Amino acid sequence: MRRWAEMAPSAFRFACKLPRAITHVCRLRDCTAELNSFLREIEPLAPKLQVILIQLPPSFTPKDGKQPLRKFLTQLPRDFRFAIEFRHPGWHRPQIISLLEKCRVCWVWADTSPLNERNLAPFEFLPRTADFLYLRLLGDYATKYDRNGRHVHRYEKLLWKREAALESWSLKIERHLPEVRNVWAFVSNHFEGFAPETAQRLAQRLGYELSLPSEAEKILSEQERTQLDLL
Repeated sequence: MRRWAEMAPSAFRFACKLPRAITHVCRLRDCTAELNSFLREIEPLAPKLQVILIQLPPSFTPKDGKQPLRKFLTQLPRDFRFAIEFRHPGWHRPQIISLLEKCRVCWVWADTSPLNERNLAPFEFLPRTADFLYLRLLGDYATKYDRNGRHVHRYEKLLWKREAALESWSLKIERHLPEVRNVWAFVSNHFEGFAPETAQRLAQRLGYELSLPSEAEKILSEQERTQLDLL
């Protein structure tokens, strides 16, 4: 962690995710020790750490998870910012929105729409519950593997364009820009086939220029990654 903090450029900011031991194994129950241990481990990143993601499993439902969720969120330290991704539709309730607003936890906007719906704009209501936005353009994971578990694509260029979805998300972000401090947008290759260009296309819709890495930078980055793997 200290090495990451030292190597990253001064303007670089980190985002991380809570361990599965907390979200999937403990399911937010009786995990104070695990949470405190994790927060101690990431302390060296603190000056450059902007947000921590709490990604809940699809099987985590309000029926058995509402009380553990409330208890967990109320104990979170205020010196870190948190975002939570619900993957069960049952959490879309006014009382849950109010809970997140009270705890200043961001409701994650995630797009996992199927590939055959790529020309449709997202229509699901997603609230803003904090002073920042956290968007995950994840796409269709069915595009990743075939029936035998082999990779289908190499993800080196745009394979399918989601024009309507990108336009819809950019408009939704624009509406909230006067109310937030910053926006975090994460893109998966499964969204359009090549995450860097999708990020660039979203940025352009919001009026920002985002340059893609040159071939030389790609080669250098690959060399650095290989060296880090060796270490």
